[in-house]
Amino acid sequence: MNRRGFLRGTAVAGTVGVAGCLERLGFEERSAWSNPPLVENRPDAVYLPAGMEEMNTYGRATDGEYAVELSYTIPHRFWIIAGETEQVDVKPDDSMHLMMTVWDVETDTVLPVNIGLEILRDGDSVGGQLTPWAMLSQRMGFHYGDNIELPDEGEYTARVQVGPIDAAQTGAFADRLDSATTLEIDFEFNRSDIHDLEFDLIDEDRRGNREALPLMDHGEHGDGDGDDGSDHGGHNESDHGGHNGSDHDEHDGHGGSDGGGHDPGHPPTSAGPPVEELPGELLGTEHSADAKLSAIVTDVDRFTTSDESAYLALYLRTPYNDVSLPFASLDATVDRDGSTVLEDEPLTETVDHEFVHHYGIGLDALESGDEITASVDTPTVSRHDGYETAFFDFEDVSFEVP
Repeated sequence: MNRRGFLRGTAVAGTVGVAGCLERLGFEERSAWSNPPLVENRPDAVYLPAGMEEMNTYGRATDGEYAVELSYTIPHRFWIIAGETEQVDVKPDDSMHLMMTVWDVETDTVLPVNIGLEILRDGDSVGGQLTPWAMLSQRMGFHYGDNIELPDEGEYTARVQVGPIDAAQTGAFADRLDSATTLEIDFEFNRSDIHDLEFDLIDEDRRGNREALPLMDHGEHGDGDGDDGSDHGGHNESDHGGHNGSDHDEHDGHGGSDGGGHDPGHPPTSAGPPVEELPGELLGTEHSADAKLSAIVTDVDRFTTSDESAYLALYLRTPYNDVSLPFASLDATVDRDGSTVLEDEPLTETVDHEFVHHYGIGLDALESGDEITASVDTPTVSRHDGYETAFFDFEDVSFEVP
């Protein structure tokens, strides 16, 4: 199915060239950038936004372990979550919304990492050192990005500082990815590439519904997720990061690589495997603040010390696409026969090749009938439309050991 057919299948009502049409009518660029419609009466939950932007890819780079893909779309608003929620609006001089997906080549896993960005032109820094925001969008899933300003058109280099992983590492991640690396991707900025991206509207009677757009599939780049199959490839920001048949082509000729010319391939989706397929004993899945919270207990040796015989892994994910929510704080309490045997113990954010991204803690032996209560603080990751009202004011959830 081509991108237009796919988008019709997800109830897209219309397509507009946000900037290109305005400029062709005689408006200046600063008049062209404006925020897309914002759904009225949004629920305190994940919801369908008013539409989705096309996006495109400049290229990829790897050092053989870390890999990064550099993508772009129309400048647009997003929300920063840091104590209070702050809406970041488009500024007149913003050139694009620049995005980075970071993953581990060995395990094909999207990573929560420390990240920095510097844009170079002819070897000179443009704008100094930048710190892209960790972000959630419905089509790209978890990534890093920001609206950026470039002085004019031409050739640039994105120098991306990646690592170390911002979580404990076990299994195939142990003793790896524990230092930073720098990856570079050359790209050419043309305003027409941004102006010609389209904005796909969703049917008005579905905007604000409690559902989500499907994740993009990076492996089918071409003209999905906001991209329209231009000669730079393309995918809507609704089409950049999942396994749902978006068509996204990469920007031809500007992809980065490691020194040996190795292409790491397309990024994986940031969706986690179904918890039912993970090893260990699944205690159940509950919902709080419109997030899914699942609990698994295992006795795998690498998670426990000599004084512990059980390991509790909690999975905090989005409700529709199973995207892991990083950078949250979780505590666990264990009650047994009316007594508290563990109280408000913090869990450690962890990545593992089998148990994937989770929050975990080693425990003394659990017994049948034990009640595990999980408390969650708001994840600090920034959000795009459709996520900005969800994942606040978590209520505690409980699981019983059978």
